[in-house]
Amino acid sequence: MNRGSLRALLRLLAVQGAWSYERMTGIGMGYAAEPLLEDLQASDPARHAAAAVRSAGFFNSHPYLAGIALGALVRAEYDQVPANQLERLRAALPSPLGALGDQLFWVGLVPSVMSLIMLGLAAGVGWWVLPAGLLGFNLFRIATGVWGLHTGLRSGAQVGAAIGDSWLPRWTPRFGRMALLLVGAALPVVAAVELGGATTVARWTAGASGLAVLGLSWRLETRFSPLRLSVLALMMAIVLVGVWP
Repeated sequence: MNRGSLRALLRLLAVQGAWSYERMTGIGMGYAAEPLLEDLQASDPARHAAAAVRSAGFFNSHPYLAGIALGALVRAEYDQVPANQLERLRAALPSPLGALGDQLFWVGLVPSVMSLIMLGLAAGVGWWVLPAGLLGFNLFRIATGVWGLHTGLRSGAQVGAAIGDSWLPRWTPRFGRMALLLVGAALPVVAAVELGGATTVARWTAGASGLAVLGLSWRLETRFSPLRLSVLALMMAIVLVGVWP
């Protein structure tokens, strides 16, 4: 990663919180694009001025995947893509990136991490599972940001095809299934601990049952919906823990 890309990534990470709560994604995109457009300023000042204005235009998408759009739009500026095509590209990216980001992070990763933390606490692993979960989530978020920025810079106006050929659309639904199953495993375990009716062996067995059904989902995903799998995991965990009379 060159110096400009690193500065752009750090700016993306710095403003992601503001994007989430203030819907300031357009201004954040312009701020993060500035280091990447420095070479354009030296070679084509007029194009740089127009690119700087375009980069700060309205853009409302998932903040953790916005780096894909940032890299693609900057690369398109260097490739001298016409302004009308740039605007169409900028208008086309928010919806798919927003949908994929919501499914990957809010529907999949966040509930999965929270469920693993609950299972760890219920099993008596220790308080360290809390910072471990937070660290794991943020490492994944940063890694996704690095990948997204590189993908956009490499693909430019062809970023749609690059996203379609990547891991993102294939693995995003699997994160959703994982969340359903882990939540299904965690709920009865936590309930049993709160009620004081489960031994350590029973708690681990309940969690293992959810993970077992998770593995089954990869083999039978065309025949069983995520909802059915999550209900199956929940029922297995409840029976094993003994919450169900």
